Amino acid sequence: MSDAIHAVWAQDDLPATGPLRGVRVLDFTTVLMGPSATQILGDLGADVVKVEAAAGDAMRWIGPWRHEGMGPLFLWANRNKRGLVLDLKTPEGKAAALALAASADVLVSNVRPHGMARLGLDYESIQAANPGIIYCAAVGYGSGGPQSGQPVYDDLMQAASGIAGLFGRMDGTPRYTPVNICDRIVGLYVVNAITSALYHRAMTGEGQEIEVPMFESMTQFVLSDHIGGEAFAPPEGAMGYKRLLSTTRGPYATADGYLSVVVYTNRHWQSFCALVGAPDLTATDPRFKTQESRTQYALEIGEFLARHFATRKTQEWVELLRGIDVPASQVNTMEDLMTDPHLRASGFFEEMEHPTEGKLRVARHPVRYSKTPASLRRLAPNLGEHNPDFLKPGDGA
Repeated sequence: MSDAIHAVWAQDDLPATGPLRGVRVLDFTTVLMGPSATQILGDLGADVVKVEAAAGDAMRWIGPWRHEGMGPLFLWANRNKRGLVLDLKTPEGKAAALALAASADVLVSNVRPHGMARLGLDYESIQAANPGIIYCAAVGYGSGGPQSGQPVYDDLMQAASGIAGLFGRMDGTPRYTPVNICDRIVGLYVVNAITSALYHRAMTGEGQEIEVPMFESMTQFVLSDHIGGEAFAPPEGAMGYKRLLSTTRGPYATADGYLSVVVYTNRHWQSFCALVGAPDLTATDPRFKTQESRTQYALEIGEFLARHFATRKTQEWVELLRGIDVPASQVNTMEDLMTDPHLRASGFFEEMEHPTEGKLRVARHPVRYSKTPASLRRLAPNLGEHNPDFLKPGDGA
């Protein structure tokens, strides 16, 4: 980058319709947690400018791809953004970042706080130039604890927050869920924090600094289901929600596949027992009488269900169960989702033309707004694609 560069926030030529239209977001996030959050903000109408180093976001390089650096994880997490390359370790790059931050409503980063401070892009430095800025730092561990400042990834957070251990509690082997669940969930916490802060600023005019820690957020998320007796001081029993930890919870094998079903309420159980020829079971067997008893005997309840579901085909069960208003679904593969009748009828998938990658399949924003609909205005940027729009020749002063 030449010394003679002037950074300006370029007007977006693709106007938004969503509830956050007009909000400018300067995005210093990488990998998945931060980018998934800013992608949602972009869907909701925010003008998101993603800043990358010259090497690009690591997610660019996970294929398959049509062109290197444009892999599917990157494409899906970075739509509705414009892209810049800045070397923040140079005076010119730092000056450009500060100039853009001065025009932003929100700055989001998942760079470790001491790294942002070393670059001169900490909250105090940004706030001095833009008192109304909402500065959101997404971190691994919250400030004040011994792990603060440590690097994390989704796998580490699944382990630290107890998710991997829950699998171990069920069958003796801790393992990870095959989705970047912590990145995606904490990304939603980031969206919630930023939109809440935007509301506060709209009411008071005040910007603020926000810290969204992955460990604390995921701990709250996991314990909301599994706090058990530890909800009381002193404890009133063991931790863990027995129904969720039961090895017979399902999905259940059918005559030709697998079925997901939740026979949950008393009415569900009365209807189901009548369907399978045991109409008096909920009255005569104490294990089946109440939701509490069914939770305590979750293992045996699951074994009962498994025996019955093995006798018919999946679709037959789905139709029978829906006929008595018991929630049920076939177990979809990822491939099934691409042709799912409901998703097709609701227009969930769209095809859009990318300037360099050709025709791409995208999923619309799932939330519907009657007055301020979200929109897909642009697909993920190539590395440094919008540098010419934002970085103009200056006088070198």
